[in-house]
Amino acid sequence: MSVPDYMQCAEDHQTLLVVVQPIGIVPEESFFRIYKRISAVSQVNVRDSQRVLYIRYRHHYPPENNEWGDFQTHRKVVGLITITDCSSAKDWPQTFEKFHLQKEMYGSSLYDSRLFVFGLQGEIAEQPRTDVAFYPSYDECETVEKRIEDFIESLFIVLECKRLDRATDKSGDKIPLLCVPFEKKDFHTSYSSALEGLCSASVIYHYPGGTGGKVGSRRAQGGSLSAEAGNRHRPGALTSNGINADTSAEIGRAKNCLSPEDIIDKYKEAISYYGKYKNAGVIELEACVKAVRVLAIQKKSMEASEFLQNAVYINLRQLSEEEKIQRYSILSELYERIGFHRKSAFFKRIAAMQCAAPSIPEPGWRACYKLLLETLPGYSLSLDPKDFSKGTHRGWAAVQMRLLHELVYASRRMGNPALSVRHLSFLLQTMLDFLSDQEKKDVTQSLENYTAKCPGTMEFITLPDGLKLPPVPFTKLPIVRSVKLLNLPTSLRPHKIKSLLGQNVSTKSPFIYSPIIAHSRGEERTKKIDFQWVQGDVCEVQLMVYNPMPFELRVENMGLLTAGVEFESLPAALSLPAESGLYPVTLVGVPQTTGQITINGYHTSVFGVFSDCLLDNLPGVKTNGCTVEVIPALPRLQISTSLPRSAHTLQPSSGDEISTSVSVQLYNGETQQLIIKLENIGTEPLETLEVTAKTVNTKEKLYGDFLSWKLEDTLSQFPLKPGKIATFVVNIKVKLDFSCQENLLQDLNDDGISVSGLPLSSPFRQVVKPRVEAKPVNPQESSKGGDFSHVKVSDIKTSEICFDCSRGSPGVNYCLFFC
Repeated sequence: MSVPDYMQCAEDHQTLLVVVQPIGIVPEESFFRIYKRISAVSQVNVRDSQRVLYIRYRHHYPPENNEWGDFQTHRKVVGLITITDCSSAKDWPQTFEKFHLQKEMYGSSLYDSRLFVFGLQGEIAEQPRTDVAFYPSYDECETVEKRIEDFIESLFIVLECKRLDRATDKSGDKIPLLCVPFEKKDFHTSYSSALEGLCSASVIYHYPGGTGGKVGSRRAQGGSLSAEAGNRHRPGALTSNGINADTSAEIGRAKNCLSPEDIIDKYKEAISYYGKYKNAGVIELEACVKAVRVLAIQKKSMEASEFLQNAVYINLRQLSEEEKIQRYSILSELYERIGFHRKSAFFKRIAAMQCAAPSIPEPGWRACYKLLLETLPGYSLSLDPKDFSKGTHRGWAAVQMRLLHELVYASRRMGNPALSVRHLSFLLQTMLDFLSDQEKKDVTQSLENYTAKCPGTMEFITLPDGLKLPPVPFTKLPIVRSVKLLNLPTSLRPHKIKSLLGQNVSTKSPFIYSPIIAHSRGEERTKKIDFQWVQGDVCEVQLMVYNPMPFELRVENMGLLTAGVEFESLPAALSLPAESGLYPVTLVGVPQTTGQITINGYHTSVFGVFSDCLLDNLPGVKTNGCTVEVIPALPRLQISTSLPRSAHTLQPSSGDEISTSVSVQLYNGETQQLIIKLENIGTEPLETLEVTAKTVNTKEKLYGDFLSWKLEDTLSQFPLKPGKIATFVVNIKVKLDFSCQENLLQDLNDDGISVSGLPLSSPFRQVVKPRVEAKPVNPQESSKGGDFSHVKVSDIKTSEICFDCSRGSPGVNYCLFFC
């Protein structure tokens, strides 16, 4: 026997072997559709008897294996079912001849056979036949299962007749002894051991549910077995004559059975006997497989692994590539059953590599890829990047990287570049910490080559078997450590309107105490920020990032991901130095509508792979909150004056104002007009205007109004539409009292000018001309009164005009400063 049956299990010893094969050209899909229905009839209750027949179906069975039926009866083909297409009556004779030739292959052991013909109609199909069934098509064959039951009953009749013949035969010399084919040639007259048969019978008795992992469906004719009969007649524990067994017979069977522990010992002994014959390698291998299945049920993993290790080293003939694949796949399955997941993955990976062996003319890359995917759990590897964001890495990274490289190569040979990009992206994202500098360069170079033809996306990839591969965002290229939402620039920052004319609006609210403090996951990210953004204005978010790669990292199309408000992201491109430290990156965008906006993350394009990186998936990211209110668009006002700008600046009395400053020089008693132009440079109309003036910090007494204006002319130009200009005239009149200020002479400069050093300021200066008289010779005389020969200067340190321009609330305050 040259071809092992890796699906063998102990309970197969009680089954009848039926081979189902096609004749002629039969579509593969149609054949296996009928084969599936046939193989479903695996248990049949025999009519007028409590016997149950168990059937094992095979669609491929080498004739040389049938020769071992004299050694173990369950290896003997006792039934043959053939399936054929025949649409014409003239083809029928040839078809029927092929059926007879097929029977001759197993003729020495066959008890009965059937031919199922699909497509033939007419006179031939209407003739009643026992061994042939005609069906119009593969869709019109409702009686297939019924004919299979009848066929199995015919097998039982033949078996029962043979049993009765042997029971009545008194000559013991005519009973054939158990022997294998090569023993016939060598004239061996006896077989020293039937240990495996004893083991199988004991397994069937102790484990009625079976050891193969699948319980066949029963198609009972004439009703199912009663509960009592089912308890008495376990699989294999059948009476000798088909009549109800008595209690003593049941007890006798129990005594003859091996204990669960002895079963394994006898399997070892039987395998040791098989190992003495070089031609019994297949029998030895199958016995190891059966023992492993029993040990799996007994949960004895270490002993099972010993049998499997022995099976690995059993030397068979030169196997074909397909047989090697089957062998390694079964070893993988058995290792999985006993809990040796990594060993199971090892053999399945070998099977995958065998699918693409150089000796195969047409390598099966799809089968190779499918088997490689099945090895992932054994190596603690998942294709979901979220499983690697929890911090602790599981498994051997070196083996995992090798496996991912093999997936990339197999998917490329399958002609699926998108799949190659996805696996290579996953390798780079999840194994970055384990890659050497050279490996990082090689992987990124390969990725760029792939994405030049097929860019990486954030779409799920669905495989033919239904498995979906999730997208792989590059959250480590670059690595983000903090996210901070920035307030608008001072000139664009909204402020709640406070009337400049003293009309205060109460903003007090009732104080409610609650001892309950709400905490939720991600509280820091959902925290609302205390400033506001404005619809239509450019808003900024600052990220602190760094590049973990040993070379310059180019990040393209980097922008913000938002929710809650329609938002126009303005992507940026950046280049980060190799292994850079924390590097600030500012991402900008424009909110198009109002409401609560949440910054969920950012998107990038790195090495041709587009990524959507969500903050919730970024461990260790610090943020000041990611939710901010967007208010309606506000007007924007630009102020210009007829006076020159000051070389110094003054800070506004409050941090809410936007300030500018001008410079003017006047004599005491002099008056000058200040023309202020108010230009609406925004997109919203200006509806209101309030003006106030305040003089701060002057050493002299100021008489009269220093600043005066008439607002009616200006208000007549409101509402001020976008692009329009309104003028506002301010009269500046200086009238100061310089009495009792002579000692200020000591603080004056020779040129008589004193300028305040405060920011945003310019001097209003009062200059007094000296008399045209000679200076006294004695300096002390100058202190006794009389005329002064000097320049007296007074600084009005801060004088401001404030404008409140708005179209509602909030608005913006503007201040104009003088010195």
